[in-house]
Amino acid sequence: MNKFLILVVATLALACAQARPDAYDAAAETREYKSDLKEDGSYNYQYQTSNGIAGQESGVGGYYASGSSAYYAPDGQLVQLTYTADENGYHPVGAHLPTPPPIPAAILKSLEYIRTHPHQEQRQGQGRF
Repeated sequence: MNKFLILVVATLALACAQARPDAYDAAAETREYKSDLKEDGSYNYQYQTSNGIAGQESGVGGYYASGSSAYYAPDGQLVQLTYTADENGYHPVGAHLPTPPPIPAAILKSLEYIRTHPHQEQRQGQGRF
């Protein structure tokens, strides 16, 4: 019974330790914050905290934005992200982001064949009606 009680107490203590925020992050403060919004809709802002989180962005509201952010992961690794957003969507770039696998050679070859060999109807300029 004593071993079971010790195991339960140890498990609860570990769970509580993992659930509470890191004291360093919990005490973080904003060291710098700048923001500018102009009448033409353009803007920019930047911020930095005492625990290494930083970000900045500039753009024209509703049309375009570009920026970056950075923070330190729990293992101490610096994580950096840059991005743009425009009429073509959101485009993030960062070493931590997943990347798609390469397209197999057979698929690339097939796509090239399709591109260089249009359908018979397209070559003749006629449709089937």
